[in-house]
Amino acid sequence: MSHQHRASAADGTPIAWSRTGSGDAVVLVHGITESADAFSPVAERLASTNEVITLDLRGHGESGTAARYDLGAMVGDVAAVVDAAQLRRPHLVGHSLGGAVVTSAGSVLDVASVVDIDQSLQLDTFKAQLMPAEAMLRDPHQYQLVVDAMFETMMGTQLSSDEQTRINGLRHADHEVVLGVWELLLTKPVEDIATAVDDALAGYAGRHVPYLALFGLDPGDGYADWLAERIPDSTVEYWPDDGHYPHLVEPDRFVERLRTFWNR
Repeated sequence: MSHQHRASAADGTPIAWSRTGSGDAVVLVHGITESADAFSPVAERLASTNEVITLDLRGHGESGTAARYDLGAMVGDVAAVVDAAQLRRPHLVGHSLGGAVVTSAGSVLDVASVVDIDQSLQLDTFKAQLMPAEAMLRDPHQYQLVVDAMFETMMGTQLSSDEQTRINGLRHADHEVVLGVWELLLTKPVEDIATAVDDALAGYAGRHVPYLALFGLDPGDGYADWLAERIPDSTVEYWPDDGHYPHLVEPDRFVERLRTFWNR
């Protein structure tokens, strides 16, 4: 799918975006190495009741490359599209990296709600998984192997072979982008990472922002309590066996869940 529009992020990076449908606005944000098209089954279903905005984050899909790929810069991509589309209090939905992006965006933007699909915000834990592969990740000839292996492991057993093929066909892992996104995790000690996460979530204090964290991979027993300390109005749900793409394993159930959550 080719995007109809271009927005300009604060640092001048061109961000490609599209809109379809009508109703309350929802912004869908994809994961690392993917693009807006990853959300197609969800976007098609939502368009019957909502104005659906999709975008490609910097360094992904049809958007431009940039000097920075950190969370703050990508929050700026979402803010630029919200502004360009003239959205008033949209719902934000993000998957994987997009889940972290919409969570950070919801901390600083005026939004109706936030949904994070299968992205734990305990990024210090993710650092422990990444570090053994750091040398390979930094090697331009080997980083792709790490990315492929990671998604292969997380994909789960429930995603249809057609959807697996479709998602893997969309995947484009640019070396600079992957390293830029994971820079914080690869270079900073866990204490600094934990502080950065707390800072990114600070805007939820004293505000009423309905927040749903929906997992297909188990985030761990203590996650709901950890999240509630940072985002008071948060709900954590786990759909066992769905793997990293619960919204694509069960798109009808997922869209129904969104509508229930928004109308509560």
